[in-house]
Amino acid sequence: MRKISLLVSLCSVLLLGLFVFAAAQSKASYAGTWALDKAKSEGLSQRLQGADSVSWVVTQDDKQLTREQKVEGGQGGQGGGRGAGMGAGQLTVKLDGSETSTDRPQISGKSTTKATWQDGGKILEVSTVTTGNIQGNDFKATTTEHWELAEGGKVLKVHQKAESPRGTTESKMVFTKK
Repeated sequence: MRKISLLVSLCSVLLLGLFVFAAAQSKASYAGTWALDKAKSEGLSQRLQGADSVSWVVTQDDKQLTREQKVEGGQGGQGGGRGAGMGAGQLTVKLDGSETSTDRPQISGKSTTKATWQDGGKILEVSTVTTGNIQGNDFKATTTEHWELAEGGKVLKVHQKAESPRGTTESKMVFTKK
């Protein structure tokens, strides 16, 4: 009887370990260099639409994700984009659901960013709230991005919604892996 109890306990522990391992492995990895496909994207800002090329370099480990946005040529200049989450060229988020805060001295304010996994780790939602003061006017801007891989991880689709005192904008960006 002891042997059966021991065997059942051992199998239960192994099965639980497999579930934990499978859950940890099931989250999407966005790591890589991604090129914006403007023809497949919708609602791009003038800055992104006018650029010769837009790319994201994404590094990711089990604790955080960093996205460096590069805008080259045309009217794009370096860095930017639109919305609080797209602004500064680089974005770093913790993947455990905790918030990351960044001071924004150019607007006398700060940005708070939080990433959460959805749909069993297939979609990453990145939410950024920026508050500040420009020329004596307080403001708040919110950007939400949904990141999802398609075509076997060769395509990154990002749906972005930005709300600010200027109104609400939405864009659908499609990136291909380089």
